[in-house]
Amino acid sequence: MKRPKIAFFDFACCEGCQLQVANIGEALLDILDIADVVEFREVMSEKWDQSFDIAVVEGSITDHHAIERIKMIRSRSKLLIAYGSCATIGGINGMKNNFELDEIRKEVYGKDYKYFDTIKTMPVHHVVKVDYFVNGCPIYPPEFITVLKAALSGIPYDVPDKSVCIECKFNENICMYEKGLTCMGPITRAGCNSWCINNGNICYGCRGMVSNPNEKSAKDILEKYKIDLNLILNRINMYNKCRELEDNEQKRY
Repeated sequence: MKRPKIAFFDFACCEGCQLQVANIGEALLDILDIADVVEFREVMSEKWDQSFDIAVVEGSITDHHAIERIKMIRSRSKLLIAYGSCATIGGINGMKNNFELDEIRKEVYGKDYKYFDTIKTMPVHHVVKVDYFVNGCPIYPPEFITVLKAALSGIPYDVPDKSVCIECKFNENICMYEKGLTCMGPITRAGCNSWCINNGNICYGCRGMVSNPNEKSAKDILEKYKIDLNLILNRINMYNKCRELEDNEQKRY
């Protein structure tokens, strides 16, 4: 039987999710027993196969060249997996959208800024069809393996639309608010097994917001612990600035 071909690509990102995949180890080797990786810049020399079964894409779309490139990748792949916050929700790169584009270009490139192309940051699915999403910054390895297996098997995977707090309670963690710390867990999508909180950190909201956050409960938490709303709004902005584009489905390029 013909072995599926998998290719990894990156756009505007730190490539941390690719590194995460490279470090998965034995669980990934099990998958490589039945599939071939034909391109993966982080761990192998550049290759270009004419077509592949699964394209795994990291990074957000931030210029017109990226738009054309992601369209080409999509046209050559049967399935496309967006992984990492930058690819799935725009991520930290989305904070650029707080500013005028010329202001950003001048800050980065100086007097010659007009020679450098840029656009408002977008997640991958704002430009091409995405079949599977793996959220997180970086990705949670067990979830990535689950999604890759689903893609290879031709079965769906739905990102959980419940809050990280639910997983956190199952893991019997002490609430970060009880420790005097703010946490984005109440409004952030689950699926990471409350990974950060399990290891003593807070949730920064890198998986994106649940589709229907409980605003009343969130306000009750802020009032109970005397937390400034602006602090939470700034935390939301860190990863979720591109969310506002979802309200007005943007044009397809």
